[in-house]
Amino acid sequence: MEQLLTADEVMSNAGLVTRVRDTAATGVDDALKTLYADHGRALLAYAERFTNDRGRAEDVVQETFLRAWRRLPGLLEDHRSVRAWLFLVTRRLLVDSARAESTRPALADEEPTIEGIVDGGFDRLLDHTILVEAMQRLSEPHQQILVETFFAGHPVHVAAARLGVPPGTARSRLHYAISQLRRQLDPRIVA
Repeated sequence: MEQLLTADEVMSNAGLVTRVRDTAATGVDDALKTLYADHGRALLAYAERFTNDRGRAEDVVQETFLRAWRRLPGLLEDHRSVRAWLFLVTRRLLVDSARAESTRPALADEEPTIEGIVDGGFDRLLDHTILVEAMQRLSEPHQQILVETFFAGHPVHVAAARLGVPPGTARSRLHYAISQLRRQLDPRIVA
């Protein structure tokens, strides 16, 4: 949808195009500098309001002027507002950036945690030691069902057959063994 320009905007745009065309004759870089001088602040303010991040806003404005530089001859020959084109490109870049950011997974913290670096397997050894001590406090039938199901990886009905007990008994033992382990390992659980 094309916006209608006021008479002041048309005259302002005509003056700008004339200035940019005059500088374009002396060089593309000068024409781009003139465009940036006339529109850079407004585009940066617009992008910064959208992103709330000055660095990202500057990146978007830079990309906008890079695209303007690539299309400068066509922009100068066009009778429409250069400013409107710049704002349109900026808006599209901002929307694309927001969409891309929403689909990217969150990045991990930049500083790695010291625990992961210094650990060297100590936490795993400590967990294993605590688990073995807790299991030793269980009754023999409860230890056996835990070993068969969790450590050997057998389903309950296979563990029951290996231990020579009915499947219902094996399930019951497994339930009470896990319950007792939880109470031993988590002091917050009240018996």
